[in-house]
Amino acid sequence: MTKPQEILIRGPNWTGDWIMATPGFRALRAGFPEARITLAVRSGLEPLATGAPWFDAVVPVSSYGHGALALVREAKQLRGTRFDLGVCLPDSFSAALLMRLAGVREIIGYRRGWRRALLHRSVPLPSDGGRRLMLARELHVLGLVEALGCARLGTDLELFVTAAEEREAHDRLDKDGIDPEQPYVVLAPGASYGSSKCWPPASFAAVGDALARAGARVVVVGTPAERELVGEVVSAMTERSVALAGELSLGGLKAVLRESKLLVCNDAGARHLAVAFAVPCVVMMGSTSLEKTDLNLDRVQILIADVACRPCYKRECPIDHRCMTRISPEHVTARALPALASDAAERWRGAQWVVREGGRLEAAA
Repeated sequence: MTKPQEILIRGPNWTGDWIMATPGFRALRAGFPEARITLAVRSGLEPLATGAPWFDAVVPVSSYGHGALALVREAKQLRGTRFDLGVCLPDSFSAALLMRLAGVREIIGYRRGWRRALLHRSVPLPSDGGRRLMLARELHVLGLVEALGCARLGTDLELFVTAAEEREAHDRLDKDGIDPEQPYVVLAPGASYGSSKCWPPASFAAVGDALARAGARVVVVGTPAERELVGEVVSAMTERSVALAGELSLGGLKAVLRESKLLVCNDAGARHLAVAFAVPCVVMMGSTSLEKTDLNLDRVQILIADVACRPCYKRECPIDHRCMTRISPEHVTARALPALASDAAERWRGAQWVVREGGRLEAAA
């Protein structure tokens, strides 16, 4: 293949997956420094790319989830650019179809089912003896990029904050009496995947109160759809906190997290935002496994309950949600408080913890 002049990347559809793709974006830009690179990404995720040096243009994929006719219309709009190369990061049929209908000259993606017919270069999924490997998302994306001859430039996650995003965050915090120069912590009780990933609001509130009594201001964040959930956390707290559900753009949330001392969250997108800015993070992991997200854990402490039914990957728990309820506020508070110490930047280290039956907390083997 001659060196492409116009490259189209179909980006991941979820916040965490997008952020874990940043090592791949970095490698692709370095591998094709003269090309014009356009990122097509699900509407709403564009702020993840602001300030990044890897893209020449970012276009929203507004057809996502809106059916075939919307996809065809969007493909016609993309046709005008005449892309030489398409890098299809989602493993879905529709993502590859969009690129094919857009007339991309050469499309590369992972080989999965019927979509193989839509790809010009289909890369085999990583496997071991015929069994598909559960690979960290960073390596999954890098596998495609390396198939194009691009060398990896590390696996660190990377995000950027613009001056406008920083102003938005500072103005919003100032409105609630929070000085960004003073220590504040962030609680993120939501997860777009489903309630199975969510630690109880009352438990978040108990941890928030403990952190507030230790001297930190508490900010509770969420999407517009999570206003009720965030309200439950704030209402259950006895100490003062600030609710910012739907009050910030995604870009503003980046800036708020970058300046925070700590994030306490579920296994959801906010976790990866914090990791990209090297912010200490305590994560309660319930229905999902760590196998696809087991890189970049230097600043992450993960708590998992030792229950036989996890990981189930169900969006809603059909029983008693024991994978989350067995993780107590005391367990989380003990892991979170050290992040407030003056020397936390040097001393904080990632770790994995298991809550055994009876409430005993042990370091994971």
